[in-house]
Amino acid sequence: MAIDIGGTKIAGALVQPDGTMTAATRRPTPRGGDAEAVMAAVAEVIAELSAAPLWPQAVRCGIGSAGPVDTSRGTVSPVNIGAWRDFPVQARVAAELEARGARVPTVLAGDGVAMTAAEHWLGAARGHANALCMVVSTGVGGGLVLNNQLHPGPTGNAGHIGHISVAFDGERCVCGGHGCVESLASGTAIARWALAQGWTGPDPTAAGVAASAAAGDPVALAAFDRAGRALAAAIAATATLVETDIAVIGGGVAAAGDTLFAPVRRHLASYATLGFVAGLQVVPATLGTHAGLIGAAAAAMMLLPAA
Repeated sequence: MAIDIGGTKIAGALVQPDGTMTAATRRPTPRGGDAEAVMAAVAEVIAELSAAPLWPQAVRCGIGSAGPVDTSRGTVSPVNIGAWRDFPVQARVAAELEARGARVPTVLAGDGVAMTAAEHWLGAARGHANALCMVVSTGVGGGLVLNNQLHPGPTGNAGHIGHISVAFDGERCVCGGHGCVESLASGTAIARWALAQGWTGPDPTAAGVAASAAAGDPVALAAFDRAGRALAAAIAATATLVETDIAVIGGGVAAAGDTLFAPVRRHLASYATLGFVAGLQVVPATLGTHAGLIGAAAAAMMLLPAA
């Protein structure tokens, strides 16, 4: 069983051992309601899954959620779901499953860790024993696979590359630090910097900046070069620390293609200089919108025994 909880939708599916999804369903994430209204939407997804013929054969449940998460406590406080603060989502989902006859182990994973599990199982990191996977969107998140094992860390936040500092004198990040990757390379940061430098494109988002960059606008190109340099520095630091040999980048900003990947790879050559990281690959994620559900299932397979 896979449950994917985000700011706009709550989705669920039954996932086969080969990654095939069945009984997929979704509900919009309630806006402006209380915590129980959001949980009611999760319960509706579970109820619909429980009507599927394969429901009795499920052996694990993975719950992927926007963060912050604390997997040691089974709680989430998603930035984009204001009604949930330290919400005990894992225990509540387990109770819903048991009420519908499914006494199976559950695991909670942040969306960056879930995406990592998905890309390692069926995507761009498949076949790589050591990988860093990243989501570059409104924020910057990520996760690690080390020795073919998903490595979420004690609270589920290992691999949170967005809050590695790459500019010691950089601006203050929303996390309270300075010069974090997220404050330089997120879609929000790219658009904010371009506008501050005088860019006047019609679409004041990272996608709009990317379109201008593809057309040769120098400020837009500089905005993506700045973001690419920040990502390259963090990728090289991570690879040097734990010897990953591939970095997979997904998320909305990665849709810019070579506008993003070209500067990342160019700057990486000046940061990843030691012999054991010199061959580091940077590639786009391949699972797209399916990464959340596939990732929840993959995290369950990698972190949980069967019931």
